[in-house]
Amino acid sequence: MAFKLSLKSAPLLKTLADDRKPNSLSSKLRQKRFAVFTKLVKNHCEKTKGLVRIIDVGGTPTVWERNLPLLKQLCPVTQVKVVVANIKDYRTSCIDINCVIANATKMNQFKDKEFDIVFSNSVIEHVGDFEAQKAMANEILRIGKVYFVQTPNFYFPIEPHFLFPFFQFFPLPLKVWLIRNFDLGWRRKAPTLDTALVLINSVKLLTKKQLISLFPQANLFEEKIFSLTKSFILYGESP
Repeated sequence: MAFKLSLKSAPLLKTLADDRKPNSLSSKLRQKRFAVFTKLVKNHCEKTKGLVRIIDVGGTPTVWERNLPLLKQLCPVTQVKVVVANIKDYRTSCIDINCVIANATKMNQFKDKEFDIVFSNSVIEHVGDFEAQKAMANEILRIGKVYFVQTPNFYFPIEPHFLFPFFQFFPLPLKVWLIRNFDLGWRRKAPTLDTALVLINSVKLLTKKQLISLFPQANLFEEKIFSLTKSFILYGESP
């Protein structure tokens, strides 16, 4: 019965999690999240006169095309430039946004403290195992003076990528069976075992304890839904 209810609730969960819809729960959380980030940018702009360089590790230019005008209003005497670093080749027509191809775990093309602010939203859970996540965290701390990193909470009851209750706690055979037989979240059911395993291994959610170990000096903000922590934001100055 619980399993049937979970599948029946999937369309509702997708509606709540669809950040393409401005009134969805996911979009509202992203708006609140960006409000926290803009305060960080404003504080940095007040200290820096001239140019503020932001890098979005693992993001897309669309977010910045939409939000860069707001940042410029907050920093009227400061020029704001954004670099979008992703393993995919993105393009933009905005002259203040530069898209580059980069691996989040090894960004050798960037110098130490090259950027004023490093931004990364829901990326670190996709780069691989904990060693790869540690490598990404080290790169964020290396290339930036200030960082802002968001990632879902491992212990939130609804797994945010497959939109299935407690999916992250299931044994591997059950995960494979679900993915092979049902559309889960934004993912169509996998046609092969190999495809199912790739999908499962593409997400490695982190616990609060693990995140603190990656960013030991960070300020920690917990995004809540009904008193449950949905995700974490870690921000602060790099050592």
